Amino acid sequence: MNLHVENKQLCVGDVRIVGVASASVFLIGDTEVISLSSMFDTPPESVIIAPFVPLPAEG
Repeated sequence: MNLHVENKQLCVGDVRIVGVASASVFLIGDTEVISLSSMFDTPPESVIIAPFVPLPAEG
């Protein structure tokens, strides 16, 4: 995969995250390289894949 990025001004006001996956990345700002890898050493029948887990509401 080739990704072309043009760096321009970035202004972030508010961020609201309502759920987090089992493997996730949230990034604001600059980075040179992002390397992702995944490995399972668990038998497939013991893996439980569930929907997003909601974060507690702020009060």
